Amino acid sequence: MKFLLTAALLVVSASAHYNFPSLIANGGSTSAWQYVRKTANYQSNGPVTDVNSNAIRCYELAPGTPAKTMEVKAGDTVGFTVAASISHPGPLQFYMAKVPAGKTAANWDGSGQVWFKIFEQGADISASGMSWPSQGKSSVTVTIPKSLPSGDYLFRVEHIGLHSASGAGGAQFYLSCAQLTVTGGGNGSPSPLVSFPGAYKPNDPGIQLNIYYPVPKSYTPPGPRPWTG
Repeated sequence: MKFLLTAALLVVSASAHYNFPSLIANGGSTSAWQYVRKTANYQSNGPVTDVNSNAIRCYELAPGTPAKTMEVKAGDTVGFTVAASISHPGPLQFYMAKVPAGKTAANWDGSGQVWFKIFEQGADISASGMSWPSQGKSSVTVTIPKSLPSGDYLFRVEHIGLHSASGAGGAQFYLSCAQLTVTGGGNGSPSPLVSFPGAYKPNDPGIQLNIYYPVPKSYTPPGPRPWTG
């Protein structure tokens, strides 16, 4: 009986996990892993829990990627589908990184102090608790800043499950990276720039906290503040 109960709990836990398999761009969504780098959790939906691991960058299944690169325009709305939906409470964030000269979105690993945030969404807080606008969504989108310079980019979505985050290593990171070529861009200078790993520490206040009791009076997602162009 104890084994059956444990197995049931594992099934429920796994079913509550999620990933971001498809790119939303140019008015539609693509096939799974067509323009998004296949993640190591493509079958299990399990999270990254170590912010100091290379997996926190794009959670790739293996080095190299067969994913294609999608052409979009600066100012377009882009995003990801969620399989099956965002089931955990926590913040939603989007980052981008410009591919350096001599590389393409398809062959660059995203290493270095190159990532900038373009969107963050925290919590709505009341006396009764914290609520999270992204929870329950089956797709998430953001607008590419119009002043973003043209070129190849990695486009990273991140959702942090905070339901077990009161202890170190309890936060659950769900993320994916898509490959984009941005056209019609401007002359903006995205900043501040961070690296993955490196942008977060395990005990950052937006990562290690109890979201249930006592109810926090404020919440700021981890990482830099967004660059809006």
